[in-house]
Amino acid sequence: MATTARDAALRALIACRRDGAWSDGALKSLLTGMERRDAALASRLCYGVLQNRMLLDFWIAAFAKGKLQPVVQDILRLAVYQLRFTDKIPASAAVNEAVEQTKLLANPAAARLVNGVLRAMLRTELPTPEDLATKYSHPQALVDLLEAQFGAEKTERLLHSHNEAPDTVLQVNTLVADVQRVLDELERHGADAQKHPWLENCITVSGTGDLEQLDAYKNGWFYAQDAAAKLAVNAAELQSGMQALDCCAAPGGKSFAAAIAMGNRGKLFSCDIHPHKLKLIENGASRLHISIIHTRLQDASQPVGEWEGKMDAVLADVPCSGLGVIRKKPDIRYKDLTQTERLPELQLAILKQQASYVKPGGVLIYSTCTILRRENETVAEQFLTENSAFSAETVHFPPDSGIPDAAMTTLLPCDHGTDGFFICKFRRNA
Repeated sequence: MATTARDAALRALIACRRDGAWSDGALKSLLTGMERRDAALASRLCYGVLQNRMLLDFWIAAFAKGKLQPVVQDILRLAVYQLRFTDKIPASAAVNEAVEQTKLLANPAAARLVNGVLRAMLRTELPTPEDLATKYSHPQALVDLLEAQFGAEKTERLLHSHNEAPDTVLQVNTLVADVQRVLDELERHGADAQKHPWLENCITVSGTGDLEQLDAYKNGWFYAQDAAAKLAVNAAELQSGMQALDCCAAPGGKSFAAAIAMGNRGKLFSCDIHPHKLKLIENGASRLHISIIHTRLQDASQPVGEWEGKMDAVLADVPCSGLGVIRKKPDIRYKDLTQTERLPELQLAILKQQASYVKPGGVLIYSTCTILRRENETVAEQFLTENSAFSAETVHFPPDSGIPDAAMTTLLPCDHGTDGFFICKFRRNA
């Protein structure tokens, strides 16, 4: 187990670089048993380094000439982040721990280099990069892609928002608790919690540490889910007694929201292609006292004859590039974009298959956690062109949200404070 927050952050960064691990998964295993304050600091440091990696490397290269050992680069990134982006960690502590980490993981000569580089940075004003890619630590190919869609001004606001630390968003399980009860419990444990400004039965929290250790979590009073994902479920207008399907359900947030909206009455099928993810959904449903969820191992692009024309509502939150959740998963920005170019083909195939399960008069929700038009509006428009039995229908958003009512909506963190997300509603003609 990691002994300090900085030790945990460094180990997670090494795992991300060396093993291709996702930061959230690497941190989860390292933070088990750590005090909430230390766990929160370790997460902030790890995510902060990943959010600013290209900028940190730009600064490091200005002071450390030549090629560095990968682990020394990791240690310097972590230390420079503390020096430039935190105000509660003394510079001496950041430098000294970096030197000790280098002695342990590299060698004394590298430790002297780290000490010299960091102390030189403390004495000198750091250079400012001119390009958006380095300034906001997004690969140039991604910046180009976003600028082509959004223009330069909005792209810079978007890149800036990706490097901000979002609050954690919790949905209250109204089957067993209410907002005030959850707020009281969170505040009792030192979390800064308040009602969401415009989404009902929703709470934002910060300074939480590991929420899963709280009795309120164990008793099923809440679950974590961004407001954008909850809006996608709300768009389906689910009612008690319906039969519904969540075709790409893991890790289960939208299924839980749907079951709660249905008052835990009716039937809800939650599908995924990975057995271990179905177990996550089942465990979550049990914790939340939800009994109407039926998990099924199922490829969303393949047919299930018994479901044809039987569903009141189908939620199709399809596999995507994930570029809408860079705030929470900063490593996504560094993934190879060419691997996402064929996603629209899969997305359309899933959407067509899921459409066949919707009964006349029923609803089909198409959603993604990306902001790329080629995976969102383009797919939805092609579906409508090829499926005359369906019509686009306006989604009504909370009045105070500032989100215009529309049949197809792309949410952006820089505009709406949510994850980047696409929501589209279709209704099958009666």
